[in-house]
Amino acid sequence: MKPEVSIIMGSTSDLPILRKAADFLEQMEVAFEMNALSAHRTPHEVEAFATGAAGRGIKVIIAAAGMAAALPGVIAALTPLPVIGLPIDSTLQGQDALLSIVQMPPGIPVATVGINAGLNAAILAVRMLSLSDEKLAARYAAYCASLSQKIVKANADLAAISDYKYKV
Repeated sequence: MKPEVSIIMGSTSDLPILRKAADFLEQMEVAFEMNALSAHRTPHEVEAFATGAAGRGIKVIIAAAGMAAALPGVIAALTPLPVIGLPIDSTLQGQDALLSIVQMPPGIPVATVGINAGLNAAILAVRMLSLSDEKLAARYAAYCASLSQKIVKANADLAAISDYKYKV
């Protein structure tokens, strides 16, 4: 089995956030890989990864980084594959990472999710892959339906609360 999604983190300290992405990809039965690479500390390894990713069958890259957060942009500059940037809250409540990732120059886009939003990064990757994979699209549709059912149930539970004198 070849991975379709590559999860890249600037440091293994980001792993708790990226576990949410990995867990969702696992739930959706999407093959993925995980690596730690740093745009600043391992630039040659980042270049080798990014330029070789498509040839290895990777279709989407999730790149997480904090602070200066150059990793997603550097990867996007080196590959034609879609890159999803995941800003990590390490300083300045993650605002520095968010701005670094989202403010890419024309021609080098990085799809960016919210700060520490590992789950949303994986959901976006699955949406992209679902465009050409009907079985994955069906699994994703079932997941979306389950989200709707959670809210329907929560609303019914709220309606059943009778602890308040003035709740109508």
